[in-house]
Amino acid sequence: MQQKKLSGMVAAILCALTLVACGEKVDPQAEKLAAEAKAKVEAEAKAAEAKVKAEAEALAKEAEARAMAIESYVYAYPLVTMEMTRRVMTNVAAPEENRAPMGQFLRKRSYPDASYRDVTAPNADTLYTTTWIDVSKEPWIFSIPDMKGRYALFPMLDGWTNVFQVPGKRTTGTKAQTYAITGPGWTGELPAGVTEYKSPTGIVWILGRIYSSGTPADYKEVHALQDKISVVPLSSYGKPYTPPPATVDAAQDMKTAVREQVNALDAAAYFKLFAELLTTNPPAADDAPMVAKLAKIGVVPGQDFDAAKLDPAVAKGLSGAPKPAQELIMDWMKAGIVAGDFRLEHGWLFTTKAGTYGTNYVQRALVTAIGLGANRPQDAVYPTSEGPDIAAKYSGEKKYVMRFEKGQLPPVEGFWSLTMYDDKYFFVDNKLNRYNVSSRSKFKANKDGSVDILIQNESPGKDKEANWLPAPKGDFVLMMRLYWPKEQAPSIIDGSWKVPQVKEAS
Repeated sequence: MQQKKLSGMVAAILCALTLVACGEKVDPQAEKLAAEAKAKVEAEAKAAEAKVKAEAEALAKEAEARAMAIESYVYAYPLVTMEMTRRVMTNVAAPEENRAPMGQFLRKRSYPDASYRDVTAPNADTLYTTTWIDVSKEPWIFSIPDMKGRYALFPMLDGWTNVFQVPGKRTTGTKAQTYAITGPGWTGELPAGVTEYKSPTGIVWILGRIYSSGTPADYKEVHALQDKISVVPLSSYGKPYTPPPATVDAAQDMKTAVREQVNALDAAAYFKLFAELLTTNPPAADDAPMVAKLAKIGVVPGQDFDAAKLDPAVAKGLSGAPKPAQELIMDWMKAGIVAGDFRLEHGWLFTTKAGTYGTNYVQRALVTAIGLGANRPQDAVYPTSEGPDIAAKYSGEKKYVMRFEKGQLPPVEGFWSLTMYDDKYFFVDNKLNRYNVSSRSKFKANKDGSVDILIQNESPGKDKEANWLPAPKGDFVLMMRLYWPKEQAPSIIDGSWKVPQVKEAS
């Protein structure tokens, strides 16, 4: 209809112009109508052109916002995940087996068994002794007793998952130690004999690990050490201290995995939480270019984020960011191999770029997603293998052998272990209650001095059970832990030592 109307107007204009060109006398009324029609056509053409231009600009703005939002989502992912993890791990009235209120220690008393399903990839090497503290208001004093030569480490993670300090046997020895963990911008006096550790953020997670052989007698010794580890606010240091009553949030989801909770947040909720967290967990100085991009999508440190106040095109761009950002993070598992951030050798996937990340935001996000709380490589490296090569998976229907040539057991100053998991990353039930073999195992060596670890479902026979790592009947996953790996050759850190390939037994 609109097209017909325009055609009629154009015809009227042409008719009037033709009459003028022929010298015919034109009715003033007709001339006026023709001029009005011409003006209207030109106005509508301009309006249509402006509309197309505006739509193109909106689409371009939406696409630009979406690209920046994806990049910003990846950047924000560790801080948001740390906060969501903190909420779940501290949402209890008193310390429990796997949770404790803010400022109180969770003290794992034993290794889990095959019935344990709370956390994937549990370990049977170290007993966790962990706490979350908020140093945005005042420092906290962290005390470690004399560990009597026992291997332990107490990495301190900031809100961005960087390990900013890691007292322990490798770095500070095993004698009694006392630290003041101070927050961003804090200045003041500290008690004598207290060493200051500055946290870049208000959130701090002390993720302590203490080595134990797992025997009742050794557990008893470790428990005594755990009970002497403490944190108190500076204002209460040197005085009798009782933690304040904990507040439990009944609305907090305590069942859904944290990663799933984070992934379920829409863009508006995700960036709103992120903006709130930036108030006490500021970006690093090197993040300045990223901070500038954040401002373009309405995220400014110290200011509330309100998606409703954004340009509609920008808001639309943001809304489409979470899913592709999540895919980008998880796809880095493969892309990171090409980039050199991960290594895939002999069927083993691992990284020596964890614990500190600089501006490698996608690496930081992926490690957060698959291994929150990762150590610096100087403290631990975790090669993982789902199959003898990239095209095959391990199956309990087959028998495998992992051979360490003479003198080629994992080169570590701390300890190493090889843990068996089912395809869901949980321990495998077996008659020996053996979930790993390790540097404390009493292996039976071959005549040439090499050591074969026998990986299979059925017992290889009593005379070979010392070297047996029991497997399930179905698919399984293997994970090595190398704590305090040697930094001089042979070393997994510089690539001069490689994890042997697990092969099908002949």
